[in-house]
Amino acid sequence: MAIKKSNEYTLKQAIQEMMQTYRLQGKMDEMKLINGWEKVMGEVIAKYTRKIHIDNRILYVELNSAALREELSYGRSKMVKLLNEEAGGNVIDDVVLR
Repeated sequence: MAIKKSNEYTLKQAIQEMMQTYRLQGKMDEMKLINGWEKVMGEVIAKYTRKIHIDNRILYVELNSAALREELSYGRSKMVKLLNEEAGGNVIDDVVLR
């Protein structure tokens, strides 16, 4: 069995260290959440989604349908929970539907 020298890293360790050094983990988590929107919310809701972005831990979602926006507004806390689970961490605190 070979013994690793202290300056040898696995690729995973090197990437994790780089992510911490450059503070990129938060942005990666945000991208996971945005990319998981269709999976969590479903194809129909994704079809009516015009734009989605995160600013200051708030997810902003622009929808084409006022009726859908109204319906989704009742389940915002559940949406936050499901989206955070999909992203693998506590990425957002609230959802604003426009």
